[in-house]
Amino acid sequence: MMPAVNLQEIYHQYDGQEQPTLANLTLQILQGEKLGLFGPNGAGKTTLMQIMTGLTTPTQGSINVLGMSFAKHKKEIHKIIGFVPQDFSFYHELSALENMAFFGAWYGMNRLAIKQKSEQLLAVLGLSNVANKQVKNFSGGMKRRVNLAIGVMHQPQILFLDEPTVGVDVQTRNAIVQHLNTLNKAGTTLVYTSHQLKEAEDLCNRVAMIDEGKIIAIDSLGNLMKKHQQQNLEGLFLHLTGQAYRDV
Repeated sequence: MMPAVNLQEIYHQYDGQEQPTLANLTLQILQGEKLGLFGPNGAGKTTLMQIMTGLTTPTQGSINVLGMSFAKHKKEIHKIIGFVPQDFSFYHELSALENMAFFGAWYGMNRLAIKQKSEQLLAVLGLSNVANKQVKNFSGGMKRRVNLAIGVMHQPQILFLDEPTVGVDVQTRNAIVQHLNTLNKAGTTLVYTSHQLKEAEDLCNRVAMIDEGKIIAIDSLGNLMKKHQQQNLEGLFLHLTGQAYRDV
């Protein structure tokens, strides 16, 4: 079985930057797995996520998604991947239903498929009663759920998630994680980054630690904790990346 995502010797350096953001990074993400990407601020997680979704082109190296390259198959790849960014990616003046109709059409779905999928997702994510209300009036947690619904409208084979539960309450976090697990059981590969380490322990079955643009550890969480004699993901994170402040 070919990897869902295959990155080889990825190097990326922004203009005017003294050091590369990613330095000869190689990573294979298997089909059907739930991979968590973790690292301190500035480690390169966001750039890596942007490269994997085709939003950024690496300075050097190759990336293939289910055997296809963005250089030759960008449209085909965008039909089979979904992306739930940390920033809200919808139109605040539209209702939840109108947003889903717009993005469903953008994905190439027909009207019947859009209607059925919208109703299903709004029900699953507890938004049916506000389907026709403007999203700008929603709470932060409700907006997060709309963000997720839009990202999975077209039933992507691979779903990239950048901080999908930031700033939400326990109930919303639980609803989002439950739906992600449901998608994964149905075959969707999940690639996930978050600062919610306890949540990540429950969601991910493999963990990749990134620091200074390089993968410094990758394995199942159980194997990594055993190897480094840690009790949880937070302890492992601090053990591998240090305790010095990174948000300065």
